[in-house]
Amino acid sequence: MTLRNDGFRRPGLHPHPAGVSSGRCALRGASVTESRPALPQSLVISIDAMGGDHGPAVIVPAVDLAARALQDVTFLLHGDADLINAELARHPAAKAVSAVRHTDKAISMDEKPAQAMRRGKGSSVWNAIESVKAGEAAAAVSAGNTGALMAISMLILRMAEHIKRPAIVASWPTSRGITAVLDVGANVESDAEQLVEFAIMGAAFHHAVHGSKRPTVGLLNVGSEEQKGHEDVREAHALLRATKLDLDYHGFVEGTDIAKGTVDVIVTDGFTGNIALKTAEGLARFFANELRASFKSSLLSMLGAVFAAGALGKMRKRMDPGAVNGGPLLGLNGIVVKSHGGADAKGYAAAIRVAVDLARSDFSAEIDRNMSRLTATLSQPAPAPAEGASE
Repeated sequence: MTLRNDGFRRPGLHPHPAGVSSGRCALRGASVTESRPALPQSLVISIDAMGGDHGPAVIVPAVDLAARALQDVTFLLHGDADLINAELARHPAAKAVSAVRHTDKAISMDEKPAQAMRRGKGSSVWNAIESVKAGEAAAAVSAGNTGALMAISMLILRMAEHIKRPAIVASWPTSRGITAVLDVGANVESDAEQLVEFAIMGAAFHHAVHGSKRPTVGLLNVGSEEQKGHEDVREAHALLRATKLDLDYHGFVEGTDIAKGTVDVIVTDGFTGNIALKTAEGLARFFANELRASFKSSLLSMLGAVFAAGALGKMRKRMDPGAVNGGPLLGLNGIVVKSHGGADAKGYAAAIRVAVDLARSDFSAEIDRNMSRLTATLSQPAPAPAEGASE
């Protein structure tokens, strides 16, 4: 007999057979009188359990890891209840703090955003985000289709006040720690004001998740000289200089500054950021493959590889920007975190941790304060031309 875990369970308590839909439970003719248990008074994270390359087989173990590591956090798992409950049965820590919300619908990894919006209502990712809008959860996490996740999140949660466009932020490993790079794919083009908004959101993210007290921010450019770059980048540079934001604006940075960790936050448009991110990920895989081939070239090299395996593994993870998992969709009226589609349980658990850190921070209030300062700067009249200046 199968029984859904639709209520939160605590150690030593029996699950309630609440929320069972007709035709899906083996309890035939049973009278179920209990109502769905109320959500516990703790931080609730909503999970799209069907998203990504692996679905519940990876996501439930990730929730189990998070449940063991995090205090006072519970989970809403959206997706196929039978598949989710089969995994929960093998992961008691996750089962103790999880509720399952059943749906048969899921968005495929190759579905176009417009199609996902048209047919996505009631899907696992849609329901996960809806729970944030309804106030049931503090944040949502999904490893699903990035375009669909962005489109559905914008449709349901809408943009935060004064924010024009969302941005996807990547946590990039560097020689000095972690640098937040945004945008890495939400927008092909960004004007000067949007770039400043990204700077504000990126600084708030780095402060909340990576612990910087006053994040340093740089604008990605083709050179560090004032006259370099296109008009939008130079105008954003002038705005960041003129606006008294609660961040430390460094100025222009170049591509080589990303790996150096010159600044805490690097701002660019989504076209450039996505190319930079994927180039770095490809280079990390290339170097790993080359090292692997080199160590297989002779018996002595293979013996050396055995002794160096641990260090090489650490180096590979450090070099890959994709290894630091959990990229929030910034600028929304709610917290949505994108996990890599192919993430393993440890990687997905890291994305959950990002969602928890953001939910427990003053992230939104910090953005609001800086956006008010930017709005005040933009509302000021342009300075009059100096007397005697030519028209």
